[in-house]
Amino acid sequence: MFTPKIRTEQTDLLMKAVLELKDEEDAYRFFEDVCTITELKSIAQRLEVAVMLRKETTYQVIAKETGASTATISRVNRALTYGADGYHRVLDAMEKKNELPE
Repeated sequence: MFTPKIRTEQTDLLMKAVLELKDEEDAYRFFEDVCTITELKSIAQRLEVAVMLRKETTYQVIAKETGASTATISRVNRALTYGADGYHRVLDAMEKKNELPE
């Protein structure tokens, strides 16, 4: 059983809210209301970095193509290697549906 490190009543509410999203439009509407544009772009960038790291793309290429700093790339790589498997679970599911960029 997974025990989240950040679990609180507030984070429980957030996770339950995310699970209520039915489609991409719902997701866009919710995240545009909840996050700033900068926060959304940062999350999207980290996800793109994770995709590229799983393809064994070098830090230099990732930095050039995504604009991510090497610190961000390193942070995502640490999460992929030692994290809670969140990136892997989502990316594996997206891969099965052919929803990942080539």
